[in-house]
Amino acid sequence: MLIKSIESKIRLATYVALGSILCSLFISGFALFFAYRQVVSARKSVYILAGNVPILARQTDMQMNRPAEFRAHVDLFHSFFFSLTPDDKYIQYQMKKAMYLIDESGVQQMLNLKEKGYFNSILSSSSVLTLETDSIVLDIPRKYFRFYGKLKIDRRSATLLRSLVTEGYLKDIPRSDNNPHGLLITGWKTLENKDLENVQKNTL
Repeated sequence: MLIKSIESKIRLATYVALGSILCSLFISGFALFFAYRQVVSARKSVYILAGNVPILARQTDMQMNRPAEFRAHVDLFHSFFFSLTPDDKYIQYQMKKAMYLIDESGVQQMLNLKEKGYFNSILSSSSVLTLETDSIVLDIPRKYFRFYGKLKIDRRSATLLRSLVTEGYLKDIPRSDNNPHGLLITGWKTLENKDLENVQKNTL
């Protein structure tokens, strides 16, 4: 009888110890999970300082804002590449900024234009080129875009308006000062670059 009583107490003590261990593991796991969620949530928050007081500016999911960044990146590249003035240093600056946003397909188009005397013609005719974006169509799953815009070429003798349509793909890369959206345009092609109107100026 005494032996059975001792065995029962040992069994009970074992159950209590196992129960305590399992309970501790459960509480520790829950605490770690809750802490992880808090850290992830905090990373989505942006704070600004008003004097010495931090104020929560906004809390957004980066992936929710990615389509807007796609459009901004495509628009920025086309603005750098096509909006030019008759200044060789400014043209070089614009091309340098544009090349940070695109792969070798952009470099190739730039070299083709240079060989055809495109940039020299801008300088010799004192042309001012201004690109206006009409729309940017995105296929998010494929990271494909199609750009629609109008290029205004203001020369001494005339003002030319062209329809511009291009397409390409977007690739995620690390963000940097020269590429704030963390994207690279790949496989870029010009689908259309045709004259819409040519208005002659009165030079008298």
